[in-house]
Amino acid sequence: MAQLPPPPPAIKDPEIKYTQIFINNEWVNSASGKTFPTINPTNGKKICDVQEGDKADIDKAVDAAKKAFEFGSAWQKTDASKRGVLLNKLADLIERDRIYIASLETLDNGKPFKDSFYIDMTATINTLRYYAGWTDKIQGKTIPIDGTFFCYTRHEPVGVCGQIIPWNFPITMMAWKIAPALACGNTVVIKPAEQTPLTALYMAQLIKEAGFPAGVVNVVPGYGPTAGGAISSHPDINKVAFTGSTEVGQLIMQAAAKSNLKRVTLELGGKSPFVVWKDANLDVVVEWAHQAIFFNMGQVCTAGSRTYVHEDIYDEFVKKAVARAKAKTIGDPYDVKSEYGPQVSEEQFNKVLEMIESGKKDGAKLECGGARQGTEGYFVQPTVFSDVTEKMRIGKEEIFGPVQQIIKFKDMEDVIQRANDTKYGLAAAIFTQDLDTAMTFTSRVKAGSVWVNCYNANSPAAPFGGFKMSGVGRELGEYGLQQYTEVKNVVVKTQTKL
Repeated sequence: MAQLPPPPPAIKDPEIKYTQIFINNEWVNSASGKTFPTINPTNGKKICDVQEGDKADIDKAVDAAKKAFEFGSAWQKTDASKRGVLLNKLADLIERDRIYIASLETLDNGKPFKDSFYIDMTATINTLRYYAGWTDKIQGKTIPIDGTFFCYTRHEPVGVCGQIIPWNFPITMMAWKIAPALACGNTVVIKPAEQTPLTALYMAQLIKEAGFPAGVVNVVPGYGPTAGGAISSHPDINKVAFTGSTEVGQLIMQAAAKSNLKRVTLELGGKSPFVVWKDANLDVVVEWAHQAIFFNMGQVCTAGSRTYVHEDIYDEFVKKAVARAKAKTIGDPYDVKSEYGPQVSEEQFNKVLEMIESGKKDGAKLECGGARQGTEGYFVQPTVFSDVTEKMRIGKEEIFGPVQQIIKFKDMEDVIQRANDTKYGLAAAIFTQDLDTAMTFTSRVKAGSVWVNCYNANSPAAPFGGFKMSGVGRELGEYGLQQYTEVKNVVVKTQTKL
């Protein structure tokens, strides 16, 4: 893993510029007059109050998006290549304001500034530019049928898309959602997570500055059961995309079915196996395994949260993994020396600590960590358990926190059976020097992304999504475009045989 240079100095107290609802390229207050606080997870103190959108505000946003999508509207008449120009312009603006946006992300989310600057901002910009290149390449086909007919297909935008994004990668997930939708010519109503609304609201202003017509993108901050529920059940929303927990994904699918059978794309939870074969380079794989679970404080849907280690090297791996976790630097996320910040909220903080207690009670061996770090904010010590089994809660349930569970296995049949014995199927990895071992694993493990001798190697060009209860559909890449178009078949009767 390449070492990046220190980022430029962060803005440690970034100005909060936008806290209202963004509808039709205008900033407005909520219809109810309600607000909600967004909290700094580093110290548990309120950053500011944000306007709280609910059903009435979603209705207004949908009306604006519908109008922007109508035949003859400015957006509908925008040339496909011009949509790419606009997406590239938005990427340029994010690049211009990169330090400010990364600073704001760290304030609201708690992740280390160097991760916000290098990882989140880079992924956001690259995703926008990737889909900017697709806008004028979304094409249908001509199909040979009976020679007296001319048959062809059109790929048309779905319409108004409702999008609900999570708090772990707020601005990156916004780009993942809006970029393919806009590339295909859709309009959007997006709800950022109530824990982290600030960068999404700032990005809304950049969307206006870039020149997108009014109503094309509308941003409504609010809570899941109200604003999110209104998106899922709205009869005039044609497609909903959601990233978050499996439990909420099930509720969204139910609401989508009961309302108007709107399309659904779900990117949900995971309990991903990280397999260490007996021939792996221990020093290298320990670091990969460490990053796979502790990156972003464990708050990653693809986190390698089940670390399977071959019995021949198990004891040595545990020693090295514990030493690495104990050496982790925890502290102020604006400090470039900090590898590790707080959990995003008090709710997540308490959930992680409760899961750690369950591991102790179920008989797993606590090797290090297992408690709160410090007395302020939502910091959890990097925690390592050994002697974990899949019968334990920590061995089968998604923790979404900095807790590594190390599990011993004996051979390929053993690890494949155990890796697949879960309701999830988002990601998996194997570390080995043997090609046959790697290919056997990749062909048999049930996961949407499988990495060999690496982890979380993602690209906007590569599809992302899960098997089983880890989701429905795919995001990113050319596959992601398929979720945002309808295929129309057209047959024309000709006068003569073609």
